[in-house]
Amino acid sequence: MTTATSRISGGRTGIATYRDVLALPGVGSLSLIGFLVRIPASAGPITVTLHVVLGLGQGYAAAGTVGAATTIGMALGAPLLGRLIDRRGLRLVLVLTTCAEVGFWAVAPWLPFPALLVGALLGGLLALPVYSVVRQAIAALVPTARRRPAYALDSMSVELSYILGPAVGTALAVGVSTTAAMAVVGAGYALGGVALWILNPPTRAETPHDGRRETGPVSEWLTPKLVATLLATTAAAAVVFGCELGIVAALQGSGQAGLIGVVIAVWCLSSLAGGYLYGAAHRSRSLYALVAALGLATLPVALGGSWWTFALLLIPAGLACAPSLTASADAVAALAPDRVRGMVTGLQGSSITLGAAFGAPLAGALIDAISPAAAIVTAGLVGVAMAGASALIARR
Repeated sequence: MTTATSRISGGRTGIATYRDVLALPGVGSLSLIGFLVRIPASAGPITVTLHVVLGLGQGYAAAGTVGAATTIGMALGAPLLGRLIDRRGLRLVLVLTTCAEVGFWAVAPWLPFPALLVGALLGGLLALPVYSVVRQAIAALVPTARRRPAYALDSMSVELSYILGPAVGTALAVGVSTTAAMAVVGAGYALGGVALWILNPPTRAETPHDGRRETGPVSEWLTPKLVATLLATTAAAAVVFGCELGIVAALQGSGQAGLIGVVIAVWCLSSLAGGYLYGAAHRSRSLYALVAALGLATLPVALGGSWWTFALLLIPAGLACAPSLTASADAVAALAPDRVRGMVTGLQGSSITLGAAFGAPLAGALIDAISPAAAIVTAGLVGVAMAGASALIARR
């Protein structure tokens, strides 16, 4: 047993827990590269949106269509890329997806809208799988007893990237040009893909005997508990994206659009704090209870009016956000056999993508038909209902 492993088995809490996780071989470099690669990944959507609106002169509905095409591509591609990692190894997938990302961002500024729509679908299908790769590698590098703080650390990294990435993308698109912003995003993907290729983190704890291992019968690993975990993950994403759209609509409608970034930043910071507390705690909590708590904590956000009331009301919901996603990643790591870890982690990524694809359009329809408050309340109630359904499925 290594010194680092001995330390983390001692049950330490607080910031020492995170120091011990980062002391494990390979975890510190993986965390740093994962954070840096997620900055262009988080800047990409807002950059494309602004390019469609400002560069192509289309409306936000057209920008939403491009986003939907990317979402569909990612939902379909994530499990397929995960299976390819299981069968052929990580580096082949990194070469394939990095080349696809660089190609898309290089030509996207010059494409007419119909071609951009097709490119977004293909780009999503071959998107660099940074989220699933990092979570697979955590499962391979970190002992089971310390995966919860490791995944909490990863969730906090995601929150930080979503504070920085969209701000950088917006500043470049508005202050310079959308073409420059898309070029920077593409360069970020190129550097991130090369860095991951050089690092080549392990994606399974065991070493396969060859590159063509079979996944086995689906019924052996797609258990009711895994299905319940994926459904709860979809529920959490639906709550977050539905609530976000409702907040944006409410602030725009009341003439406070300039403060949307401040409100979202408070939300992200409270989620970061929740992830820190959850990862440093002595015990885990039920994924289904956490997602239900996220849904319930979202309901009071509908009472917001001024930007500062939204910011305050979002703090409890933010505190439940990162813990829900941390518990999801931890549960998937525990339920996924090593031979299909890539495919199952890809399915988890697809469940998040599907939650966004379900939550945002539902919220948009309710905003147009009723009000932003109705969209926020519905997002919260849907999360509670889906969390309950997930818990029932898990008991089978």
